[in-house]
Order: sequence, then C-alpha cells, then structure tokens
Amino acid sequence: MSSEPVPVTREGLERLREELDHLRNVRRQEIAEIVAEARSHGDLRENSAYDAARHDQMMNERRIADLDALFRNAVVVEDAPAANGAVGLGSTVTIDWDGEEERYTIVGAIEAKPTEGKISNASPIGAALLGKRPGQTAEVPTPAGPQMVTILKVE
Repeated sequence: MSSEPVPVTREGLERLREELDHLRNVRRQEIAEIVAEARSHGDLRENSAYDAARHDQMMNERRIADLDALFRNAVVVEDAPAANGAVGLGSTVTIDWDGEEERYTIVGAIEAKPTEGKISNASPIGAALLGKRPGQTAEVPTPAGPQMVTILKVE
C-alpha cells in the first residue's frame, strides 16, 4: 500500500482492527498447525497440502502487512452526511434508479462491501453521488451507457 491517506469510517476501522486481531492471533496459529501437519507427511517437493498451507500462510501475512499499512495511513471520517446535507463519505443515500429505490452507504474503498450496500467513494456510483443533495440527479457511468439517478434522501 502507498503512503497516501486512506479514508475510512469509524465502524469500518473497528471491523478492520477485529480482522487484523483475528489474522494475527487466530488464523496465524491455525495455519501454522496445518503447515506442521502437512510437513509431517514427508517429502515436501510433491506435497500439495504443504504447498497449499504455505500459500495460505503467505496470503495471511500479506493481508496483515496491508492492514498494518492501512492503519498507519488511515484518516477517520465521521459516519454522517456533510454539514451542508450533501452526500459525503459516511453518508447513507437513498436513490431512485429506474423507478426503484436503492440505498447505499458511501465508504472508503478499503471497507466497500457492495453486497451489504456499502459502496466505495471511488466507484462509479459513489463518485457520481458525492456532493449531491436530495432532489438532485447524478449521472452514473455504466457498461450500457450513462444512467440518471435521483437522490431522494441523505442521512
């Protein structure tokens, strides 16, 4: 990760702290046990269980390093709309998209989970909504071409 500031909500930062704690204190130990078990099976050159466990170990350590870097560069944003009522990081936005109401929370890229309605401020829809107020429209780029959405509510 770079040394640029990483915007994150307080809730997102806490979830990431919990993840880091789990990776360091639980998952690291689980993987070490799996590696030891696989190593006990003999010849490591053709031991796919050992290779898979070492890969898991490498990925776990990489995620720990990424989270450590994130914490060094994290900038906490408040979980509330901008003071002027416009969409900002931490805002929950209800929009009208083709006659259907959709609700999203705008978060930093590191904590985005679209399946939970948490979209990145850098995503096409997140970027299109930033700075907009209820009643305004935003043009969202999509593979099928630009789509217009109307902001109904900002919380």
